[in-house]
Amino acid sequence: MRALGIDPGTALCGYGIIDKDGPSLRVLDYGVIETFPSMGMDERLEIVFTGLNQLLEEYRPQIVGVEELFFNRNITTAITVAQARGVILLAGRLAGVPIYECTPLQVKQQVVGYGRATKKQVIDMTMQMLHIQEKISPDDAADALAIGLTAIYRTENESVYGRIWRS
Repeated sequence: MRALGIDPGTALCGYGIIDKDGPSLRVLDYGVIETFPSMGMDERLEIVFTGLNQLLEEYRPQIVGVEELFFNRNITTAITVAQARGVILLAGRLAGVPIYECTPLQVKQQVVGYGRATKKQVIDMTMQMLHIQEKISPDDAADALAIGLTAIYRTENESVYGRIWRS
């Protein structure tokens, strides 16, 4: 199974592409789609949308994992992340790829085994699971890889426990 994990954002939209063949995991690519505050929101969203379309076309994942919106105290940030999520969901839908949405808690539980794990613990375990030696930078890319892992493992469980994602 090939998964594209996405950590939504308008300034930095993290992505990670993971292949799982049996018990073997392999990272194909990871990084960020970057935009700048000097750009209009429409231009920033277009860059995210175009970048994701390129990744979808090049890697042809079987599933796209996207982190659900975590509402914090900054409503402006929450709104811009929600806008980015919208174009991400649209890109996946137009590509015909099933979308798996997961919460930060689910990612922590899946990757570390503990829902209150720290960001560092999630990054360290992601690196260990994917046999990555050098620090993943920026953190948005590491988060995207963790989201991709969560999508893979939870989707595998779907055949046993029933449908847990939407297409």
